[in-house]
Amino acid sequence: MEHTNRENYNLIEKMKEHAELIAALLSGLFIFLAWRLDTNEQTTASVLLYIVAFCVGGFAKAKEGIEETIENKELNVELLMVLAAIGSAAIGYWTEGAILIFIFAVSGALETYAMNKSHREISALMNLQPEEAWLVRGDFEPMKVSVSTLQIGDHLLIKPGERVPADGVIFKGQSSIDESAISGEPLPVAKREGDEVFAGTVNLNGAITMEMTKPNSETLFQKIITLVQNAQSEKSPSQQFIEKFEGTYVKLVLLTVALMMFLPHFVLGWDWTTTFYRAMVLLVVASPCALVASIMPATLAAISNGAKHGVLFKGGLHLEHLGALRALAVDKTGTLTQGKPVVTDFIVREGIEQEMALATLAGIESQSNHPLAQAITSYAKAEGLTKFPQASIEDIPGWGIKGYVDNIEYQVGKPDFVGVEEADNFTDGVATKLAAEGKTVIFIRDKDGIVALAALKDTVRDEAKKAVSLLKELGINVVMLTGDNEKTAKAIAKEAGVTEYVAECLPETKVTEMKRLLSQYKYVGMVGDGINDAPALATATTGIAMGEGTDVALETADVVLMKNDLSKIAYAVRLSRKMQRIVKQNIVFSIGIIVLLITSNFLQVVDLPLGVIGHEGSTILVILNGLRMLNKNI
Repeated sequence: MEHTNRENYNLIEKMKEHAELIAALLSGLFIFLAWRLDTNEQTTASVLLYIVAFCVGGFAKAKEGIEETIENKELNVELLMVLAAIGSAAIGYWTEGAILIFIFAVSGALETYAMNKSHREISALMNLQPEEAWLVRGDFEPMKVSVSTLQIGDHLLIKPGERVPADGVIFKGQSSIDESAISGEPLPVAKREGDEVFAGTVNLNGAITMEMTKPNSETLFQKIITLVQNAQSEKSPSQQFIEKFEGTYVKLVLLTVALMMFLPHFVLGWDWTTTFYRAMVLLVVASPCALVASIMPATLAAISNGAKHGVLFKGGLHLEHLGALRALAVDKTGTLTQGKPVVTDFIVREGIEQEMALATLAGIESQSNHPLAQAITSYAKAEGLTKFPQASIEDIPGWGIKGYVDNIEYQVGKPDFVGVEEADNFTDGVATKLAAEGKTVIFIRDKDGIVALAALKDTVRDEAKKAVSLLKELGINVVMLTGDNEKTAKAIAKEAGVTEYVAECLPETKVTEMKRLLSQYKYVGMVGDGINDAPALATATTGIAMGEGTDVALETADVVLMKNDLSKIAYAVRLSRKMQRIVKQNIVFSIGIIVLLITSNFLQVVDLPLGVIGHEGSTILVILNGLRMLNKNI
């Protein structure tokens, strides 16, 4: 019984969603029946059915037109269509008036479908959020509770195949997680203790226990939903212009139609029937339905497409601006590079065993939490060293570390600490060459001199090189802004393929550089992920934040990349440019059809049926053209 009720409820909901289309099809059926009656000379019954067709097909649009006119105190296209249909009926063209209402209802249903399609993307996202979770407390059996009752610090069990109910950190177990709902990337990501997991993603194999770190209202998933909802409600400048233009244009059309009902009779000698008929045709063909539908369906479809590929736009304005970009400023750390140093070279002095020297250095560095020390320790493990000698250390702030291994004293640090001359002369001055490549060089020395050196570098992301290349192909100049020194900046810029860079940037310097770029290129984007990038993100024409960045960067930016993949920017630019091409095609096509039909009507070439088909057909075509933005590949 409950199953039947649910099915009935779903059927009713589906019918509500397609109410406009059902009304349009019913209207078409009544028109066909009325036409059959008319051919059998049953005029009264025919007219009654035409009136029913008018009411069924035109109710939604007439209601929308009247409500918007009252609310905005501005005439609109819907009212023009209703007046045109009534005018057609008034001069005896019941069939044409009814067909006008029918096609207008179909085009309205199609536009509603385009909007619902975008809103369904959001509903689909919201449905990915689990409503229940397994709460773990001590040694008790896990309890199934509502996600809304969860609090920060709660321990949650996620079984294989289940969705992660909240943002948090794994503290027990390991698994592969499908993060495609957030990043748009199809490949699962391996997760183990200490790794972050996000609400709405799917645990594929192993059972894991996580600690909740964010309330449900602040999860990354909830931010995605909010961003896309806001983007769909915010209109682009083109859409705002068309809507302002619509009111003025409708008044102009009504004024012209009013003149057309009298002037041709006196000026051109048309009879009253022809004059009134041509005025009604003008009312039909001059309505800017296709023009009004040129932008919104394409914009909504583009925003939905971006969201599916892990690119979130905060509104149509930013989608338009992105296509006009001529330069892109990129932060280095965490954007072009991994943001974590790695050891690229390890060189020892003659007569010293490399494995022993590395084990000694790692034993000392493993006692420190400095990023460079951690990088050296990770490198030693990657080289197969599982045990390091026990070391005690003494931190020398601003200089380095003194370490003691088997009662032997070692100094670990930069040249100033271990001896500049010895550092410069070590293995034929290799340190100078490594420094020129933008690497940080750390030395270890004992009482006999320098034992070894380790060169470390923040490596460029593979996808960053690809992204820079793709952006160049799109005619966008990439400029790197970094707080690093000149040598490091030059080396990273060369490796990433960036032609222009600015080193030693403070947050205020980035803003100054952004203003310089704006004056040079006019449309400039900025990519960043940290708090220090927020001022520059706000200054740019289009601020682009990395999804793994700080909350401040995410709030300030206009576009968010859900995965730290710069190549998505090139995709977003192509998406924006395709949307603008489609919008231009729609506008040129719709204006061309309006001009052609108005001219043909004045020359008495086009009759009302053809005018109805030409006008409403063009509206349907521009909506369908806009829906091309839903295509997966851009």
